[in-house]
Amino acid sequence: MRRNWVTLVAATMVAATACSGQGGDERGEIAAPPSDPAKVAGEITVLTNRTDQISDGTLEKYAAEFRKVYPGVKVKFEGLTDYEGETKIRMNTDKYGDVLLIPNSLSVEQYPTFFAPLGKADELSAKFDYTDHATVDGQVYGLANIGVANGFVYNKAVWAKAGITDWPATPEEFVTDLETIKAKTGAVPYYTNYKDGWPLTNWTNAIGSPECDSGAYDALAKTGKPWAEGSDLYTIDKLLYTIVEKKLSEPDPTTTNWEDSKAQIGTGKVASMWLGSWAISQMRAAAEAAGENPDDIGFMPFPAQKDGKFCSVLRPDYQYAVNVHSDKKAAARAWIDWYITKSGQAAAEGSISSVKGAPLPDTLKAFADNDVTTIPQHQKNRAEVNEIDKASEIGITAQDYRQKLVDVARGAADGDMDSYFGELNGKWSEAQQTLGG
Repeated sequence: MRRNWVTLVAATMVAATACSGQGGDERGEIAAPPSDPAKVAGEITVLTNRTDQISDGTLEKYAAEFRKVYPGVKVKFEGLTDYEGETKIRMNTDKYGDVLLIPNSLSVEQYPTFFAPLGKADELSAKFDYTDHATVDGQVYGLANIGVANGFVYNKAVWAKAGITDWPATPEEFVTDLETIKAKTGAVPYYTNYKDGWPLTNWTNAIGSPECDSGAYDALAKTGKPWAEGSDLYTIDKLLYTIVEKKLSEPDPTTTNWEDSKAQIGTGKVASMWLGSWAISQMRAAAEAAGENPDDIGFMPFPAQKDGKFCSVLRPDYQYAVNVHSDKKAAARAWIDWYITKSGQAAAEGSISSVKGAPLPDTLKAFADNDVTTIPQHQKNRAEVNEIDKASEIGITAQDYRQKLVDVARGAADGDMDSYFGELNGKWSEAQQTLGG
């Protein structure tokens, strides 16, 4: 289905582009940063997944500060609850906002079809991190607002109640710790967030952590069996499978709720969840709102060590882009640059700024204190990996295959871990060979 959508959207957008005519909609027009704020005017629509920040007024506060610098620009926000799904539908037309977050389901080679170039890679990479994730033919099409470290958000008070104070150094130790938590506390040791689905995709971002290898994701392009024993994906998915198989996760994953999970970990009903570092501040806020200590919320790396050190992969969060059909490109680019470099949003949420050279936030103090190695996830072969992934119909960055992994582990689907990994390896290898031929 995803390949059909990509084909449909590409055809629609090419046709729309051919008919767009004048007025700032021409393909290839660079959305350059404005040199004179006084000359920038118009109303822009920003599509966002942060519906919570619309309802609590946070985004409007940012917009008010932005307008002090760009008085002629009005920013309107449109929150999408199912951001990925709703954006797919919108992008079958040319009406998908002026500024938007690049959907994960879109392959990088298609960025020029949908988004205006923001500038040359060699220039923007000197100021921002992660530009390589959105570069096509030397042009950058998206800028990340924040970078994300990956790890387990956990309730330190619950782990301490179980007598655990040290981070587990192996997957086996992690599972043992969850068993201890189940035996000694009333908390759910691990929460999958199966029903919402998208949190399961974050497990893919652990690729590179077990072996502390920045090139692990790129290596998938040349790997015939990504789920072979000893590989990163085998280690990662085996851990999730084992957690569920041993009944160390919630009793019924079909009833999980993302928003509710924040309060559950904040109050100690849940002990841990695998997420990006962006989630720390949200879980702490949930703890505080429930009258609990926000400092109980901690963050630990994937339970594996290389040369005696833990390792966490850094990746960009959603990247901001300008709709190639927008007739307010200057205003759209002004918002992106201001939001990333001047709003203070990254610091306010305890996130890693994408501005090059910015220090790690206080939320990751434990990583700094324990000498956790942070590495980027190289994406030089991303287009090739995506092509194989689509041809295999696995979807390593989508939720479906891990939802099935959970189903197999809990007995709701046929097979076992070995048979499922064998199935995945077969699909990947066949796609790789087909494309290679």
